Formats: sequence, structure tokens, C-alpha cells
Amino acid sequence: MSRRSRAERREAQPDPRFDSTTVAKFINALMLGGKRSLAERIFYDALDMVEEKSGQPGLNVFRTALTNAKPALEVKSRRVG
Repeated sequence: MSRRSRAERREAQPDPRFDSTTVAKFINALMLGGKRSLAERIFYDALDMVEEKSGQPGLNVFRTALTNAKPALEVKSRRVG
């Protein structure tokens, strides 16, 4: 048994522009080598381009893209034997 206490799970801080934790988690996944400001600039510029081309709010387009990308139902394996 370990003598150390278990590490507490920290919640992601919301991003400064949209105040959304989903966007903050996506930026963290996009970030390479600790370059958060570069990842934020890439993401926010991409959303600005989407707003210009589609005329819809970029955050709504991002959320619909996420819902389209995730699976519709979860499949769990069963052990046989």
C-alpha cells in the first residue's frame, strides 16, 4: 500500500475568450511542447475564419463538429467462456 496520498483531480480552467471548459480541453490537446499561446492563436484564428466563411458563430460550429465526431453509442465488450 502506498504511503503517499492520492493526487486530486483538477478541473480544467475555462478559456478566456469563450469561458468554456470544452474549448480549453481542446486547446490543451492541440498544444505541443507547452506552447499554449500558439495553440490558442491557431484555434481562435480558425474559429474567426469559420465565422467569416459560414456566417454562423464559430463556437456553435465547433460544438456541432464535436457532436458529429463522437460516437453515437458506447460499445462494451463481454467476456465469453
